[in-house]
Amino acid sequence: MSETVHAKVLVLGGGPGGYVCAIRCGQLGLDTVLVEADRLGGTCLIRGCIPSKAIIHRASQFEQICRSSSDSLAGISLATPPVLDMGGLVKWKNTVVDRLNAGVATLLKKSKVRVISGWGCFSDAKTLNVETADGRITVHAEHVVLATGSKPVELGFLPFGGKVISSSEALDLQQVPPRMLVIGAGYIGLELGIAFRKLGSTVTIIEAQNQILPLYDRELVTPVAKWLKTHDVTVHLSATAKGLTGDTLIVEMADGKTVEIPADCILVTVGRVPNTSGWGLENIAVDLAGRFVKVDGRCATSMKNVWAIGDVVGEPMLEHKAAAQGEMVAEIIAGRNRTFEPAAIPAVCFTDPEIVSCGLLPSEAGPDAIVSQFPFLANGRALSMDAGEGFVRVVARKDNHRVLGIQAVGEHVSELSGEFSHALAMGAVLEDIAGTVHVHPTLSEALHEAALRALGHAIHI
Repeated sequence: MSETVHAKVLVLGGGPGGYVCAIRCGQLGLDTVLVEADRLGGTCLIRGCIPSKAIIHRASQFEQICRSSSDSLAGISLATPPVLDMGGLVKWKNTVVDRLNAGVATLLKKSKVRVISGWGCFSDAKTLNVETADGRITVHAEHVVLATGSKPVELGFLPFGGKVISSSEALDLQQVPPRMLVIGAGYIGLELGIAFRKLGSTVTIIEAQNQILPLYDRELVTPVAKWLKTHDVTVHLSATAKGLTGDTLIVEMADGKTVEIPADCILVTVGRVPNTSGWGLENIAVDLAGRFVKVDGRCATSMKNVWAIGDVVGEPMLEHKAAAQGEMVAEIIAGRNRTFEPAAIPAVCFTDPEIVSCGLLPSEAGPDAIVSQFPFLANGRALSMDAGEGFVRVVARKDNHRVLGIQAVGEHVSELSGEFSHALAMGAVLEDIAGTVHVHPTLSEALHEAALRALGHAIHI
């Protein structure tokens, strides 16, 4: 069976950029078709952000219970240690994913978006041929939105397969590997490495650069490094994986010597690349910027009425960036005047403790910036949760006190990221934050105190 479909908008990719764009198009009354070869929700929902946070959450709970069984934890103790059913944990994680996947499908249907399940390939810039279970469907559209996302980087000498896995396979492991070796100490590697350490794995981390989380400064990274050391996670910096022999990874250390590290599972997390192959990009004739699709401030490509959003257009490869771009493109197609000019795009590492960074780091703000931080050791809510490690930091201009960046490291600080981003988006000055009443007792009071301290009159330090 073959079918021809005509639409105002065609969205290729059902991840957070694509489905948000399609939903907004539908809300604006645009006849929209969304094509997705896999499940709706994309990497973030199906095999990334959501399932990893589910595993991380349960891993932290398991670790706390284990601590209670070996020693009294603030008056709470257990007579016997807990038993982990990794298969049951993965099954629960999948129910979370399934629920959200079904929710996306419902929202698309509510917005009258037609979803076509199958692999699409462009024959020209406005024509997509989709191979479905029931035959080919050809879609012709006035506007095309490329939202094809990204995929894990595979090392040529260490291809995925068997014990060598990407983050996607790590989230479906049915047994906790006794020895896990993580290549890459970026946020994905550390998030999963820490989670599996909590679940019982012996974890070793290999990083080619000279610090973990190399995109952040040492102040932010130090509490995470301390956690790794305290929990017996071995970290080799300035080290490079060279190859695999049986159960042993060959690693060149900082001093040039080669060592062999045995492992039951090797998790490769050395980055992600845009998904630009297999769907006919060469037939659209859009310009590229290196590996990425080149776009302007409206996410328009070099081809008229062809747009691109999310991971395929460049860093940062984050869900919230893709979703914001998707919403914007839908409104531009509907005739509204929009550009993608966020004051900042916050990033979160769900490590232990968590790290949030929004806007400029001190090193990026210049020598004349005001840098002020407030420790969670002086925050009542943090101490009441036994979460005194870390701080909130504010970076501002010295001349007019305009806030340039806000960072934090500590337990649960990811929940502060919205306030950080909002302050920068509204062009806040230090006096705005200092003059805002913050609820007590909450972690957000640390931001208030950091602003007060920058102005020279912190109360609780």
